[in-house]
Amino acid sequence: MQVLSALELIRGTDRVTKTGTTLSGETSVASAVEWELRLPGHPTLRIHDNHWRNGERDLGLHKPPVMPEMPAALSNLHGRLRSGIAPTPGRRELRVMLYPTYVDKHDRPRVKKSLTTEDLADRMGLFVLRELTAREGVTLEPAHDRPDLPPVDLDDPQDEKSLQHALFLPTEDDETPVLGFVHFRAVPVLRHIGWLSPDGG
Repeated sequence: MQVLSALELIRGTDRVTKTGTTLSGETSVASAVEWELRLPGHPTLRIHDNHWRNGERDLGLHKPPVMPEMPAALSNLHGRLRSGIAPTPGRRELRVMLYPTYVDKHDRPRVKKSLTTEDLADRMGLFVLRELTAREGVTLEPAHDRPDLPPVDLDDPQDEKSLQHALFLPTEDDETPVLGFVHFRAVPVLRHIGWLSPDGG
């Protein structure tokens, strides 16, 4: 599938079995669905959707045994800043936290957890958020159910209160978490290193 205008995202047909550490710190075995993120003229990036035996699930940029040559900021994203896919307490949907990536002065990717909805739209692009939430059953909401949080409205994004945003999606939806990961983890770094233009693809 096409992401923006320059990126192509392709789901692999086989699963990869590997041992590693889950986001909660447990050693476990994962069955990973591998997705290829292709950008013409550059090395293919591999995203793993890790389904761990202990029930946890996360997404990450897979670090191969031999890394192709690439700028430090992108190299440093491999194996780091995984994104969890978790059940939602009291609801049937899965939840993926929307923490956009930025690159610090040491070429280390970092995440920004709390943003106003307007700031989130500025960082990710309002069209990207609308594209994600146009998918069947997908919503963008405050990550936590608290009465003091403002609504998340992409037609009128608020700029008064910072909060943690999340995508909520049907349990059978395997594509949206990966698309979200591409947009909020990979794309900011690809733009930082100049592999993607700042105004689109």
